[in-house]
Amino acid sequence: MYRPFELLVFDWDGTLMDSEARIVDCVRAAVIDLGLELPADDSIRNIIGLGLTEAICTLFPGADDRLVGEITRRYRHHFVHANKTPSPLFWGVEETLRALESQGYLLAIATGKGRPGLDRVLDYTGLGGLFHATRCADEAFSKPHPEMLLQIMDELGVEASDTLMIGDTEYDMQMANSAGAEALAVSYGVHALERLLQHDPLGHLNAISEITDWLGECRAG
Repeated sequence: MYRPFELLVFDWDGTLMDSEARIVDCVRAAVIDLGLELPADDSIRNIIGLGLTEAICTLFPGADDRLVGEITRRYRHHFVHANKTPSPLFWGVEETLRALESQGYLLAIATGKGRPGLDRVLDYTGLGGLFHATRCADEAFSKPHPEMLLQIMDELGVEASDTLMIGDTEYDMQMANSAGAEALAVSYGVHALERLLQHDPLGHLNAISEITDWLGECRAG
């Protein structure tokens, strides 16, 4: 069967999992714990998709290693242990991924999560076995640097021209552009669609389940 791409690389938070509210809540809680000035919720949403260190340094320019470490520890405490805000998969995610796998696509994840966090949600959702490669921000440079995507392509032996990055932030779009891959935006995540379209994705999805039809139209084209 002809496939317009060989490798589909997905962002996690905001693309496959609806975790925005939980991330914002946990950042707020960590900052309050340390008595720091609380960033606006929009500022916190803007850093979703970055590695945690890069996210903290964006929210608190000039933060030294000690402060980054303190915020990191408090954030992880709330995210792993204290906060109970639901983080469901978006509607249709599991069915869509299984359909794509059955069609012969290689599936991967490139995420701003750390490895323990990604492994935890893959185990919780039962989706881990669907992905042929995964890469996290504690294993490579954070988005928008292309290293995560380049490592995935190298591991799976796929050329950039055969790779599609699917994500909800401009960091995903920039990473794809820098790696020489194509990008596909989703409109339901943390960055407004207008921001994503500035980076020339091939198109956009209003629900992740639309990707099978979108890929079919690419085949027809």
